[in-house]
Amino acid sequence: METIAAGAERAAPAGLPGPGADAATPFPLRRSHRTRRIRLTRWTIFGALLTAAVVTLLLTGGPLRSTISGAAAAFTRMRWAFLPALILLSALHFVFSAIALRAASGRPIPLYETTLTQLTAAAANRVTPGGLGAVAVNTRYLVCRGLPLPRAAIAVTVFQVAGVLADLLLLAAVFGLGGGDGRVLDALGSHAVAAAGLVPPVPVLVVGGVLLPAAALWARRAARATPAGRSPLGRAALERAAAGLADLCRRPRDLAVTLAGSAATTLALGLGFALSVLAVPGTGAGPTDVLALVTAYLVGAAAGSAIPTPGGVGTTEAALVAALAALGVAAGPALHAVLLFRAITFWAPVPLGVLACRTLRR
Repeated sequence: METIAAGAERAAPAGLPGPGADAATPFPLRRSHRTRRIRLTRWTIFGALLTAAVVTLLLTGGPLRSTISGAAAAFTRMRWAFLPALILLSALHFVFSAIALRAASGRPIPLYETTLTQLTAAAANRVTPGGLGAVAVNTRYLVCRGLPLPRAAIAVTVFQVAGVLADLLLLAAVFGLGGGDGRVLDALGSHAVAAAGLVPPVPVLVVGGVLLPAAALWARRAARATPAGRSPLGRAALERAAAGLADLCRRPRDLAVTLAGSAATTLALGLGFALSVLAVPGTGAGPTDVLALVTAYLVGAAAGSAIPTPGGVGTTEAALVAALAALGVAAGPALHAVLLFRAITFWAPVPLGVLACRTLRR
């Protein structure tokens, strides 16, 4: 007993190792390594965001100096009365997304924390392609709220699928209201051409000739890997996703809220894009063009997300500029409107998402 007490007194000042930690490594040293990794991760994310911003300016505005000078000149002439409404729509976009996630999860999770999670997910999407950052953040949040990991993953998958369905329904509704005129159809072709022109031929050949066949082979092997007494992995994943959709369909209220919240999320961004165009002088757009501008955003955002860059940086801006050009807006004002829209709805939430992540961790 004396030996144990003496050993405990010597171990207490140094701190005890956590679960799964290496007992041979001193606690302060492990803590310093963790601090270094956190700092390295922060600087890596900052560098990636800075690089993405520079690439956006280079791809969409020609020479960097002329782009910055033109944007500064338009900044002084901007109609500031539209800015509060644009900020409000950007904030509502995250609230609607949180409402849709709550309904898809089937749990009465707090709306405030879920909204903070959507801000964090948006910041994660800036450095990950294809929305993988948002999927990881939302899944982690639902697990922390008490959902088992498989059910949380299914809920996030259903949330993503419902978002796609809601966007299609919203696009059909906008076209049905008269937004699908010839100019918007021409914009669709311009978006596709602009998005395709942003991709160099060598990466296309590498993706099409090497990565896609390798991914198909890996998926085929994963589907054939059948543990004892279980279905193949690919079939099991599809069965779980189908079961999640079926469960949501058995909850008609949650299904309606999920679809409505996802559609409202996209509609808020579409209205924000229209306000950005109205806020920039020289676009020639008026209140009667709001429906056409919302349609242009829906088509342009879809074309920009066709190339899986982090957050659609570069491709989305080019697609939206091409959409405005097809609607008769001059290239300069169109670029300024797109940069204003992306600055408020895309880049401004990043620091808020980082702060929200710190709050959620605590």
